[in-house]
Amino acid sequence: MFKSLGYATRLARASRVPHLACRRVQPAITPIRPFSVTASRAGRDNEDIDDATTSGEPGSTGDHEGQYARTREDIVVEYPEEKDLPPSQPVVGRGGVHALRTLAAFSMEGKVAVVTGGARGLGLVMAQALVTSGADVAIVDMNREEGQRSAQGLVDIYKQENPDSNKIPKVTAHFCDVSSPTSVNQSLAEILKEHGRVDNLVTSAGFTENYDAISYPHDRMQKLWGVNVDGTYLYAVAVAKHLMERKVPGSIVMIGSMSGAIVNVPQPQAPYNAAKAAVRHLASSLAVEWAGAGIRVNCISPGYMLTALTKKILDDNPDLQKQWTSLIPVGKMGRPEDLMGAVTFLSSDASSYVTGADLRVDGAYTCT
Repeated sequence: MFKSLGYATRLARASRVPHLACRRVQPAITPIRPFSVTASRAGRDNEDIDDATTSGEPGSTGDHEGQYARTREDIVVEYPEEKDLPPSQPVVGRGGVHALRTLAAFSMEGKVAVVTGGARGLGLVMAQALVTSGADVAIVDMNREEGQRSAQGLVDIYKQENPDSNKIPKVTAHFCDVSSPTSVNQSLAEILKEHGRVDNLVTSAGFTENYDAISYPHDRMQKLWGVNVDGTYLYAVAVAKHLMERKVPGSIVMIGSMSGAIVNVPQPQAPYNAAKAAVRHLASSLAVEWAGAGIRVNCISPGYMLTALTKKILDDNPDLQKQWTSLIPVGKMGRPEDLMGAVTFLSSDASSYVTGADLRVDGAYTCT
């Protein structure tokens, strides 16, 4: 790299110039005025400028200072009980027979995938993406009945959109509390009995709540970490162990969140943000640890997605949606189906050299 020579160094070198060039050398650069000196323009008052810096008192330029970059304690959202969660429907018109050309590497034909939290919301839509791409899918969820209803819904939509197909995907539903090692092992054993093997895993089980850190009930925080972090880890390890025993490659996609990289405002959700940061780094760590076994581990970090549950929350907090969308460069929230391409890419051979990646699907929220 080039280094700028100081004035003293240049002057010393100039003193060694032969006598034929003994004319006094002028400095090439005029000494720079110290930073502490600021020229003032006559008749100008700088107080309005100072007020917008740390020289001014908080609020000296108005109540707007920092208001869109802070959390608010008055926003409290508690995750509903299982019986109160709104149901989700499979997406219509996103799959089926089509004549568009695409890479064969995106196909999931002959693969068996597990999707935790697949009975509703983002998990259901990603399960549908894998079914549409040719995979057999095992939906894992705390609500077995909802999982069975969703599994049947995926099969029905597939038949409707592929009336001439001679192969109907196998979609099953299984109960699991992903925060429990025993429950994880039992559900995987049940899946292996039904499907014979597992090639792919998508860890979509998770939830968020909004409490300020001081008021967050400890038992609820433990439950949140148990599902989001422990559940992701436990199911990933169980599937990886199965793949290693078979000595075959596989793909694991962990569902993180943009909250693992930024701090959401105005809703306070420190434990959730930290949990998703843990998921993101867990994916990187396991990608390195299991690379030698041919197991790829990647992360998808969605931004604000308008699921049935999110819509219910925003209906109760209409101003929240306005603030959210004002901070998203594309100006709108995402749809669950915006994740279909991302999960298919990372699950399929189209991403065979991609591991340890974090794919953010957030409308450029984290770029600003």
